[in-house]
Amino acid sequence: MPRMKRLLLLILIVSFFLSGFAESPPRKHQKLHFVTRVIDGDTIVLWNGDRVRYIGIDTPETWNKVEYFGPEATEANRKLVEGKEVRLEFDVQLSDHYGRLLAYVFVDGTFVNAWLVENGYAVVSTHPPNVKYHDLFLEKQKEARENKRGFWKN
Repeated sequence: MPRMKRLLLLILIVSFFLSGFAESPPRKHQKLHFVTRVIDGDTIVLWNGDRVRYIGIDTPETWNKVEYFGPEATEANRKLVEGKEVRLEFDVQLSDHYGRLLAYVFVDGTFVNAWLVENGYAVVSTHPPNVKYHDLFLEKQKEARENKRGFWKN
């Protein structure tokens, strides 16, 4: 076999095997990611510097203008995820116009986005096409309101 053909064959074989190990966005959520910092109730920073915005929910602000129950939502999120490994699950869009990853976040068997809504730290804020858990979030919000949890106490 001429040298050029062997080289081409070797390149094809190596490319084939490497392509099976390359990380693609749909597989990325299978990994665990260490949370180094909580920015607020619905945004975190991962070990690699990536910022992650939780999909489908919104919590009161704490950085520009401190809104009612904002500090409590931030602290609840901090207790759930800071210094822990989380699993990210993506929907249709992987990032927003600020460059943050958009994800559903899971830690120690807890679906963080849903937990924050269920306990009255967040409200449903779904933006199509990321609507995978919209109905679940609405159900959790209804429970929180009916049971006067979190900022629904008043």
